[in-house]
Amino acid sequence: MSDKKDATKVVEAGRRPEWTQGIVSPPVWRASTVLYDSVADLRAGGGADTHHRLFYGRRGTPTQWSLADALTELEPGAEATLLYPSGVAAVASALLAVLSPGDELLIPDSAYDPTRNLANGMLKRLGIHTTFYDPLIGAGIAALCTERTRAIFMESPGSLTFEVQDVPAIVAVAKERGITTMLDNTWATPLLLPVIGMGVDYSILACTKYVVGHSDVMLGSVTAAQGHYDRLRNATYQLGQTASPDDAWLGSRGLRTMAVRLRQHGEAALRIAMWLKTRPEVARVLHPALPDCPGHALFLRDFKGASGLFSFVLNGGTDAARSALIDGLAHFGIGYSWGGFESLAIPVDPAHYRTATKWRAEGPLVRLQIGLEDPDDLIADLDAGLARFATVRG
Repeated sequence: MSDKKDATKVVEAGRRPEWTQGIVSPPVWRASTVLYDSVADLRAGGGADTHHRLFYGRRGTPTQWSLADALTELEPGAEATLLYPSGVAAVASALLAVLSPGDELLIPDSAYDPTRNLANGMLKRLGIHTTFYDPLIGAGIAALCTERTRAIFMESPGSLTFEVQDVPAIVAVAKERGITTMLDNTWATPLLLPVIGMGVDYSILACTKYVVGHSDVMLGSVTAAQGHYDRLRNATYQLGQTASPDDAWLGSRGLRTMAVRLRQHGEAALRIAMWLKTRPEVARVLHPALPDCPGHALFLRDFKGASGLFSFVLNGGTDAARSALIDGLAHFGIGYSWGGFESLAIPVDPAHYRTATKWRAEGPLVRLQIGLEDPDDLIADLDAGLARFATVRG
């Protein structure tokens, strides 16, 4: 049925009868070598499309295909999905699939740091030039496009400072010029922002976050729009990229509860963000669902809801005062990533990562991942942390 709701899709998608064979969850198919009945079968297998057909372990088994199919179904209009050993591997594979020496790439100034490092490192060594742009540029991105621009990368909202991009406007500019578009959709997932339906060519997820949901697997995915899958597949096979069946199985298990978890993350995070806005120790809260967050009107227009990651700017103070806040938290771990069941808090310094725009703030920045704990406990924990911050700040 094409009119299934998202919560139903995450439960049912990817569970083909030939893969489950009567079992609720597709089992873990581990394989390197696949045996053939004859030399003729071996030769025929090598010359045919191996998607959804056993060929060699690197090309996947029903365990990987199940998760890939489910992610494809979450993006209406998509052709197919490929899995990767991490979100960064997914970003790199998508970019390498469409870029060649001499090409130009546009990336928002608010992009995830590993994406920026890839552009300034490997892509630069390959002769690919990157221009970083203001994430709020919208249709103005046309002024940055040249005859050599081959791809526009987006991340909406940015995972540190949470600017929301005008995706339809950027996509319109790209389509007029035959430029490929891709978007890191990890913050929202297709449940909150189905970007293939908005005209984006590649939707990229660090499945490590909300898809897996338990902070115990590294996993990535790229979902391709119609007509864009073949070159992604070819590049992925040439690069030897593959995700293990065990990790894919854990991703499938996490996916079944993602709609419920994402709702809980989002509701708790918004409640805590609104509480932080009332505190004198806090200068600003960077949460796309709040009216004063950059791109809020675009968020209301395009998104179905918010997830559990946001930042807040402290009102003055030093790094030592910020560390006093974070170090003493009882319910927040100190660590990277997000999307797991445990809340996290880290210090963030966006000025170090900007070249196209300037980051100016009233004080240090803290990024929070709101997990599945009771929001009252998290608020009490942050209340004590802000008191420590105020004491050190003086």
